[in-house]
Amino acid sequence: MEKFWNWIKNEDTGETELYFEGPISDSTWYGDEITPGLFKDELSKHPGNLTVWLCSPGGDVFAASQIYTMLRNHKGRITVKIDSLAASAASVVAMAGDETLISPTGMIMCHDPSCIASGNKADMEKAIELLEEVKESIINAYEEKTHLSRAKIAKMMTEETWLNAKKALQLGFVDGILFTDKKDKPQAEPDEEEENDEPLKTEPTEEPDENEEEQKPDKQRKTPDSMIYSPSKTTASLMQKISAAAPATGVPINQLEKRLALLKY
Repeated sequence: MEKFWNWIKNEDTGETELYFEGPISDSTWYGDEITPGLFKDELSKHPGNLTVWLCSPGGDVFAASQIYTMLRNHKGRITVKIDSLAASAASVVAMAGDETLISPTGMIMCHDPSCIASGNKADMEKAIELLEEVKESIINAYEEKTHLSRAKIAKMMTEETWLNAKKALQLGFVDGILFTDKKDKPQAEPDEEEENDEPLKTEPTEEPDENEEEQKPDKQRKTPDSMIYSPSKTTASLMQKISAAAPATGVPINQLEKRLALLKY
């Protein structure tokens, strides 16, 4: 398995930044070559504040969990920047930032964990129990960042929720949007401003102004109608691209129980 992270020097700041691009541990996080120890050793060589760029469709939930913990434990301020996509397990890594920022075109996706299970009825019931525990561990990370209720987060995961930058900011999954001024306040809708902006009248008249009556229909015609689109097609297209780039692979049940123990510390 190849490394799924890289250290790249920022020529403008002179600082080295951490990049996660592509699936997080597409095979196993506990192989002979790519191990948690290797990532920890490399992370320890970059003390102080650290910028983490994230663009990933997800991957191994246990790898994401341990990366999340290592980043939270890092002696320095962690700034996570989502430049395109933080989906599935990658969204857990995004929660590790002391400050998490997202590109205006970026997205976050959260859903229920999955695994590959085989065996008899008891084995299937055990797999369900393990998946429920894994889900609770993921909710812990989302809850810590967003302060949303566990019930709301659980519902979002069950429904496989996609969040654009503004929605992610509104729900607390990120702290800001890249390339925007945090001090800027949301402006009123143009329609509201037009409706509240009454023309000044210097002299009241008993009869209505014919020109004023003619302007009202024109004013209404200037208000654009809301654009209507089908999000299902957009979601289907995005899911197809992600699936093609990184086919979803579950965690075998015989590995799931052993690796779940790592989440309980």
